[in-house]
Amino acid sequence: MKRKFLVAGLLILSCGLHAQKPYVSQVWSPDNGDGTYSNPVVNADYSDPDAIRVGDDFYMIASSFDQVPGLPILHSKDLVNWKLIGHALQRQVPLDVFNKVQHGNGVWAPAIRYHKNEFYIYYPDPDFGIYVTKAQKTTGPWSDPVLVEGGAGLIDPCPFWDEDGKVYLSHAYAGSRAGIKSVLVIKEMNAEGTKTTTNGVMVYDGHEFDPTIEGPKVYKRNGYYYLFAPAGGVATGWQLVLRSKNIYGPYERKVVMEQGKTPVNGPHQGAWVDTQTGENWFLHFQDKEAIGRVVHLQPMKWVNDWPVIGEDKDNDGNGNPVLRYKKPNVGKTYAKENPVESDEFNDLGLGLQWQWQANPQATWSFMNTQKGSLRMFAHPVEKDQSLWNTPHVLLQKFPHDAFTATTKINFRASEKFTGEKAGLTTMAMSYGNIAIKRKTDGVYIVFTACEKADRGGKETEKELVKLSQKDVYFRMQFKPDTTCVFSYSIDGQKFVEAGSVKATPGKWIGSKVGLFITSDVKINDAGFIDVDWFRITK
Repeated sequence: MKRKFLVAGLLILSCGLHAQKPYVSQVWSPDNGDGTYSNPVVNADYSDPDAIRVGDDFYMIASSFDQVPGLPILHSKDLVNWKLIGHALQRQVPLDVFNKVQHGNGVWAPAIRYHKNEFYIYYPDPDFGIYVTKAQKTTGPWSDPVLVEGGAGLIDPCPFWDEDGKVYLSHAYAGSRAGIKSVLVIKEMNAEGTKTTTNGVMVYDGHEFDPTIEGPKVYKRNGYYYLFAPAGGVATGWQLVLRSKNIYGPYERKVVMEQGKTPVNGPHQGAWVDTQTGENWFLHFQDKEAIGRVVHLQPMKWVNDWPVIGEDKDNDGNGNPVLRYKKPNVGKTYAKENPVESDEFNDLGLGLQWQWQANPQATWSFMNTQKGSLRMFAHPVEKDQSLWNTPHVLLQKFPHDAFTATTKINFRASEKFTGEKAGLTTMAMSYGNIAIKRKTDGVYIVFTACEKADRGGKETEKELVKLSQKDVYFRMQFKPDTTCVFSYSIDGQKFVEAGSVKATPGKWIGSKVGLFITSDVKINDAGFIDVDWFRITK
């Protein structure tokens, strides 16, 4: 039963986060409970993952593009069970740019490192350059981003602190901005790691064998410098490793993991981590189109100072991804836990899974502690403006290949103006939603679809039924064939199908699901919705 009283909510908060049971998803949990796990370990769009171990704790970050807050940070004790614990960016800079929707822009592939008791995250913005932000704890506070090097097309940075005190930065180039691609460079930085101090050296040219090489991660082992780098493209590529006794090369080349005969396409771009017991593992993504880029965990071993990732059944040094495998040995067993998906809106802030399509304004939403709900106010949009270009849309990632999202909404429309509209939506280059809309003669439930929104496609709206009450339940079922089926209910029991759309990817991200409320006009007392709860189930 939903907790409704402020006293109960404060009591729960006073117990602290550690008193709460770990969240276990109804739709995907990789821990099989028998000492094995199934891939993906995170079946949601945490693309371009990078990870480190600090003591007994593993931390993973991912790209976030235009979604705010950005730079998600996940924590695990065993590399299989992951929890979303925060974000390094509460606002994206430059603020005037990211106060508007910027699909496909913003935070590209980042890197996280731990150096002298501080966490460093380096992230690229392909239009502005490479930034760094630091913190004493992964839960923050994180410092304001510092521009390490400005310039268009500088992407996928990774820092490296060498034993002699020198500090280096590796990165790649985005052809769409820089006009060049498929090359990796190494540059020196100042001791603080906040500015590059040299123009850099091209240490690898991938044009002949490894087109679209990018995402380099720098490591050192047994006197070798290693560059772990994906090549061949997001959905079709392979994992490459380069090694040299000199950080500037020349580098030897070896493919250490590719799809082979497995269903795991494009297995690459990620992080090498070790356990306290001396095991080696590799986290990487797989592109699943409408779902986004999901995170896999592969066993890794060293053979003749080369890493071999996945299962290498023919012993050629080139592994293939595993689907099921023995869990990492971290010295003990931990409870199942997954990134939170549902939200009862009983806390003093939104669940960490929620992101806006741009830097949020303070008036977009509030936690309504009187009712244990989320209050979202109607903000105006331009005539014929689709949700694709609307910043105040609150979204979260698709959590699996099939799931159901259901929400209960109380709609309080303006009494003087028409056009306010609120509901449950998907968001991608094509999308659909089920919503309540204020018209001249009352409030109606409507179904909306928009194809090719990224190319200026217009929304089509179908009126379904007039609503005589303020409470309504909306549902979206995501089917294995990527169909999103929308329905509504007056009593929360019987749902009436309203329409469907095919899920598509967003711009460099997977399709998302969430909530919105818009208005045709700006007034001094906007209508609003109180969202009682939002639940992800099978």
